[in-house]
Amino acid sequence: MEQIIVAQPKGQVTQAETSQTRAEPLVATLVPAFNEERDIARVIVSARRFSDIVIVCDDGSKDMTCEIARELGAEVIKHEHNRGYGATLLSLFRRATELGVDIVVSIDGDGQHDSSSIPGLIEPILLNQADVVIGSRFEKTSRSETSTLRRIGIRVINYFTRAVSGRNFSDTQCGMRAYRTRVLPVIFPSETGMGASTEILIRAAKAGLRVKEVSVPISRRNRSTQNPIFQGFDVIGSIIKRVSIRSPLRFYGVPSTLLLINGIFFGVWAVDSYIATKKLVVNLTVISLASIIMGLILGTTAVILYSITSIVREQMLEESRR
Repeated sequence: MEQIIVAQPKGQVTQAETSQTRAEPLVATLVPAFNEERDIARVIVSARRFSDIVIVCDDGSKDMTCEIARELGAEVIKHEHNRGYGATLLSLFRRATELGVDIVVSIDGDGQHDSSSIPGLIEPILLNQADVVIGSRFEKTSRSETSTLRRIGIRVINYFTRAVSGRNFSDTQCGMRAYRTRVLPVIFPSETGMGASTEILIRAAKAGLRVKEVSVPISRRNRSTQNPIFQGFDVIGSIIKRVSIRSPLRFYGVPSTLLLINGIFFGVWAVDSYIATKKLVVNLTVISLASIIMGLILGTTAVILYSITSIVREQMLEESRR
């Protein structure tokens, strides 16, 4: 069994109470956590001051994270094995949707986010100015202790995200965000790792959701569960994968065409040299054959992926019409 709901706190507001008896929006704080026994108590206690419900997803921790969260009255989702940040967010989003809360706020379980920023984070949603609000560590008014290496990595990821989504974000990797709950199904992540953070923004942009950034203070982590270089490759890899699936003809077709042109050029050159000298120029021949083979492989991949994605989109369109 991949995951189970471990506990629900007594006196929790039910979905019926949310829709029928509450005048104010119901806010839930979502906390992804992996081996966070040192900080999870402080995170939960602080988050309860600014939200109605705290939901913790323990992503296969080997320490006391789950037990501490349960004792402090948070609702706890337990992954039996570590499944990754994206899978944890998906579990939290689904549970929040089931509970019928109005707004959800995600914060990391390591204590780097200041829960007092929650009111300011959800304000654009309350004022109907945004559907998704991103906490930014790099706005002029932000106070951040993010390391130089991470800053550089985030800028690179921001560039790739902007190229795919068409929107400019100053911080695509901050885990402190707020969402209008009814838009969550549109942005459910399919990536299980850290690539989910950018995938959500790309999905939001493609769906035409209103996304706003709000400056938030961030404290330096006492430790990091993932190397920032590996994390960067994970995120960029997920972006490239998403682009290749969404636009296979452009992603694979353009390099395929260039390689075929290159192969033909060197092939003609090799033939001319052979006719003139009666000797086969090995270098030209190898370059020509390699370019043509790679071009044909990429071209075939483009056609196959385009056909598959077209079929899937048609099926999704038919289902939406039913």
